Amino acid sequence: MSYIDGFVIAVPTANKQKFIDHAREFDPVFIEYGATRVVENWGDDVPPGKVTDFARAVQATADETVVFSWVEWPDKATRDAGMQRMMEDPRFDPSNMQMPFDGKRMIFGGFVPVFELKA
Repeated sequence: MSYIDGFVIAVPTANKQKFIDHAREFDPVFIEYGATRVVENWGDDVPPGKVTDFARAVQATADETVVFSWVEWPDKATRDAGMQRMMEDPRFDPSNMQMPFDGKRMIFGGFVPVFELKA
């Protein structure tokens, strides 16, 4: 069964193109290490909630946009091996890369699909 890594981040709205460029440079590495799909989504209709919401989850400011992304893997074993290789890859050394967002406020996690419906 497939495995999903999900990410929510706050990106300065002025950095939208920098974020897209960053994704174009680094997302192919997920595929290189076994992922089947990477999807980056720029917030368009992300309403405030009464108790919590995406913006509060990542402490987004008024000049930031929430980005919701996921990486699909064929299974958890492939994901674990791929993520291990990425952590060892010098392209992902924080001292070698400039992220167009504050990675300390990123929330992420791995998920096992339990139901899928397709048209």
